[in-house]
Amino acid sequence: MLRPKKLSKPSINLLRHHFQSLATAAAAPPPPILNPIAPVNEAHLLRVCTVLYQQQNAPNTKLHTSLTKTSFHLNHEFFIQVCNKFPFSWRPIYRFHLFSISQPKFTHTPTTINKLLDIVGKSRNIDLLWELCREIGQLRLVNIKTYIIALRTLAAARELKKCVEFFHLMNGFGYEYKVETFNSVIEVLCKNKLVSEAKHVVVKLRDWIKPDTETYRWLIYGFCDVGDLIEASKIWNSMVEDGFDPDINSIEVMLETLFKKNNFVEGFKLFHEMRAKRTDFLGLSTYKLVIKWLCKKGKMGEAQVVFDEMSMRGLNPDNEVLGSIIYGLMSRGRSNEAYKVLEGVENVDICVYHGLIKGLLKLKKASEATDVFREMIKRGCEPTMHTYVMLLQGHLGKRGRKGDDPLVNFDTIFVGGLIKAGKSVEAGKYVERVIDRGLEVPRFDYNEFLHCFSNEEGVVMFESMAGKLREVGLFDLADIFSRYSEKMATRDRRRNRVIEV
Repeated sequence: MLRPKKLSKPSINLLRHHFQSLATAAAAPPPPILNPIAPVNEAHLLRVCTVLYQQQNAPNTKLHTSLTKTSFHLNHEFFIQVCNKFPFSWRPIYRFHLFSISQPKFTHTPTTINKLLDIVGKSRNIDLLWELCREIGQLRLVNIKTYIIALRTLAAARELKKCVEFFHLMNGFGYEYKVETFNSVIEVLCKNKLVSEAKHVVVKLRDWIKPDTETYRWLIYGFCDVGDLIEASKIWNSMVEDGFDPDINSIEVMLETLFKKNNFVEGFKLFHEMRAKRTDFLGLSTYKLVIKWLCKKGKMGEAQVVFDEMSMRGLNPDNEVLGSIIYGLMSRGRSNEAYKVLEGVENVDICVYHGLIKGLLKLKKASEATDVFREMIKRGCEPTMHTYVMLLQGHLGKRGRKGDDPLVNFDTIFVGGLIKAGKSVEAGKYVERVIDRGLEVPRFDYNEFLHCFSNEEGVVMFESMAGKLREVGLFDLADIFSRYSEKMATRDRRRNRVIEV
């Protein structure tokens, strides 16, 4: 019989030391977190905010004495929480800022100073904002967010001269002119529809900061976003004159704006020009945009030409392109061709179903569109808000149903729902608008209606509506409202819902 070998004493000591090291490592506490955020005492926060509110107009000595007598721990998190209590009131926050800089143990960071700057900017106190900009420039607490907050406020207040001076001011404090920072500011201004102010800043600072392709792209986007095609075209020409070729984003923004403005001649002229000069530059997104608008206008012959060219270049169409083609064919009454395209789609998603539903609704076939809605649910494709709005408009019309039966009359449903939600003022206004049937009833906002009742109370209301609609034989509408009530149920109810496959 084989017996295990006895271990020598050095081996036993080595094993004991090894296991002790493992146990010590397992029991060792995790490394400390650098700069942990201490929780704020809510009682102290409430007491400080009360003092700031009640004594915001008091002399500094009195306010500082009251704050000194108040027990609280001043740190960066506490300062930010105080700012959150006064999001649009600059006076108590600025007074607290003056108190904080008088405390030797507290030093501002770019985060806290930007929070203060944001509140002063929202209150449109331009003089104080400018004073703070000088102060934080001297303290070297400026970052990109500081530029954005200050210039967004100055541009919204039409302080264009100060917008330009801000860059010179920061340069004087050691922050050099950088096109990256400049472009970040231009982007925020254009996204906030302050594109005229952004253009003024670009023109005035041209001698110090040369605009590049990104600068021009955001200006084109901004003017297209506000619908000013003339100014967008001027920026386009300036970009070409400066030697920059328009990038794909600028091209697509211009194309979509031209199409939205029903300027199809200029839009297709631009597309053909880009296709002739820079064919390899155009990608799937550009072709997708052009095909979508061609199908919307029913120009299926031209859409087929563009689609064939895209396929010849090796760009495989995605479901958005196929959904647009299905919609275009269906809206022109070519349903057999549309269903053939649908059969060729491998993975049918919401884009394809939307194209089919919109095409059927265009042909006034709301019942068939609802059948497609049921089919997409069976296949596990979840409808979106856009799906419900399309179907309701198809069944009820853009101005809502005006029947005599109170169970079918959409006025009754909507007004009753508003009253149940406690919005009696809105219900009264709606009744005043439609009480005289001789007047043209305004377009009904189904999107707002569905959003208004996207809660648990709306779930009960829509289920009740579905039952009443089934009583009068409107099963399509009943299924739509019933499904929406399930969609707007709580997360647990949605998770436990069985999907038919």
